[in-house]
Amino acid sequence: MSNEEVSNVAIAPNAKRLLIAGFMAIFAAGVGMGIRNGILDNWGREFGFTSGQLGDIMGAAFLGFCPGIILGGVICDKVGYGKLVIAAFALHVLSAFVTFAAVGGQPQTTAYNLLYWGMFIFSFANGTLEAVANPLIATLYPHNRAHFLNLLHASWPGGMILGTVAGWILDDKMQVNWKIQLALYLVPTAAYGLMFFGQHMPKSEASVKGVKLGDMFKEVGILGALVICYLLSLFFGGKLGLSATWSYTLAGALLLVVAVMTRFSMGSFLLFVLFIAHAMVGAVELGTDGWITNITGNLFTSEKGRFLFIWTSAIMFTLRFCADFLEKKIGLSPVGILLSCSILACIGLNLSSGIVTFGGALFALGVYAVGKTFFWPTMLAVASDRFPRTGAIAISMMGGIGMLSAGLIGGPGLGYCKDRFAGEELKKSNPALYEVYKAPQPSKFLNIPATAAYGFDGKKFGDVEAKVASIRDEITKAGGDPKTALEKLTPEERAVHEAGIAGDRKTLRTDSFIPATMAVIYLLILLYFRTIGGYKPVHIKTAEPADRVPAPVA
Repeated sequence: MSNEEVSNVAIAPNAKRLLIAGFMAIFAAGVGMGIRNGILDNWGREFGFTSGQLGDIMGAAFLGFCPGIILGGVICDKVGYGKLVIAAFALHVLSAFVTFAAVGGQPQTTAYNLLYWGMFIFSFANGTLEAVANPLIATLYPHNRAHFLNLLHASWPGGMILGTVAGWILDDKMQVNWKIQLALYLVPTAAYGLMFFGQHMPKSEASVKGVKLGDMFKEVGILGALVICYLLSLFFGGKLGLSATWSYTLAGALLLVVAVMTRFSMGSFLLFVLFIAHAMVGAVELGTDGWITNITGNLFTSEKGRFLFIWTSAIMFTLRFCADFLEKKIGLSPVGILLSCSILACIGLNLSSGIVTFGGALFALGVYAVGKTFFWPTMLAVASDRFPRTGAIAISMMGGIGMLSAGLIGGPGLGYCKDRFAGEELKKSNPALYEVYKAPQPSKFLNIPATAAYGFDGKKFGDVEAKVASIRDEITKAGGDPKTALEKLTPEERAVHEAGIAGDRKTLRTDSFIPATMAVIYLLILLYFRTIGGYKPVHIKTAEPADRVPAPVA
């Protein structure tokens, strides 16, 4: 894409205020995520959850995003952005009430359900807001979407930084109740409500041009719908508890609806590939983010784990202001940026799996952070650039796919890996001790019986980790080396702790296969664009893009 085609000119006089309002909306989600990442261990100790259960709860913090952003994306031009903002605001407040209803002494199942659905409602609100913010910014800045969508999504790591710092002080330093910590996300929630209030918001290019809803879905087609319907079938079965028959029936019915609406258009194969790639983005970026504080906290200390999370988030926050530089000065197309990032993310995760020193962790996680920085917003920009006829539909579905993947594959998948690898390590080194610390229920991936593996009992393992953290804090305050903390554990406690560390390392190595696969996909897409004259944004007034697959006659 040439420099002449890139422009920062907006199409509306209130574009800057709307950009800031959208920034604050996603910022609120980031604050909530940053705080939740830091209180995972609190929930594990208070309610006795396993890593798999905690992963499921964190997964719910993404799962509600999908119906929120897809439903919002479909109806946003019909009902108006303002009504969706009001609905999201109400849901953000409701999620606080549901989450805070979980208290110590309740049956574990009750506490689990309250936390799970509290996170689900929160993520539904986040999805509804992104159904507004993403197409809105893509519409306001049609000549430089990659830059401005990256600016918009700089709010996510920015919110995580604030949430993590607040949790660091309130949890580690002041030991404030986790409910008070989590309530802080309501402050930016009030801010975005005020910023959006009374503002006129333009409709998408497709809506202005009079493209009908069925035509908006044509480039998504059966192929694109197949991706999200498969993920929805997993949600229906794994999270709603429906049978496999009902899960596939409901997903199949939704697929049929799209097929009928589009007159059985297969859709764009390129958009289908982008949907697959974004499912991987959700798993490797958001899924890993949900666990990185916990993993690095086990390797070092809880305090250093939080600092490393802040470090990676600060890198993301800063670099998301630089997408314009990469396009205009370096000459990378959005797809070139994605290819470079996937390679760096793969390298960073492999380096992170072998970290021993804190300095090494700064470097390894820094590489990973640079890699994951541009994934999400740049993918939205590519979909918006190449498929304007879909209006808000394609980028809303893409966001839903990413969050569903994070909730169904990323977060739970890493929790499952931690359980499986740590359990296998202890079983290999000390079978008798493994039987003592083994969780009462097995962890499973995607609820597949063949994947069943026993991790550690959350309460017992949490007690060991709390003891390690306490000893490390005492040694640090005395000016000693916190690495000597393990010498003060019993042989059994040390074996359990070291098995947990081994599980963490193997989990990160396994995670690195996702960006490696993404790199191959982006390379193929890059080569494809070179065969058709290079990457260029498409506008509805121009000829149809070469990568669109015509709809067959029904």
